[in-house]
Amino acid sequence: MLENILPHAMLKAKPNLELRIRTLKMDWTIIYDMLCGKENNSFGWDEHRQMVVVEDAVWNYISSHKAASQFRHRSFSYYDQLTSIYAKDRATRNDAQTTAYIVEEIDAEDIDVSITQS
Repeated sequence: MLENILPHAMLKAKPNLELRIRTLKMDWTIIYDMLCGKENNSFGWDEHRQMVVVEDAVWNYISSHKAASQFRHRSFSYYDQLTSIYAKDRATRNDAQTTAYIVEEIDAEDIDVSITQS
C-alpha cells in the first residue's frame, strides 16, 4: 500500500511503523515518568493544550535533561491513548523498583536457596 502511494520512495511500511511506535513509546515514557514518577509533585497535565505544565523554575532545573526538556513547549496529543495501552505495565511510586534493588533481591534469593540446599 505504501509503495502504491509513494512508488519511488522505496520505503518499507513495517520498519517505519515500528520506529514510529518505538519513538511514541519513548516520548510517552518520558512524560509519564514526569507526571507519575516518584517526585512528580510539581508537574501537571494541561488537557486543552495536551502538554506538561510546571513552573519555570522546575523547567530551568531539568533543562540539562534533554529528554524531559523537549516537552517544555511541545504538545503530545497521544498521551491519553498511549496511557491506556502502556500504563498497566508500568510500576509507579511504592511498587517501582530500581534495577539495583531487583539485582540485590535476586542475589538475596540465591543466597537463601544455597543455604537451604546445604
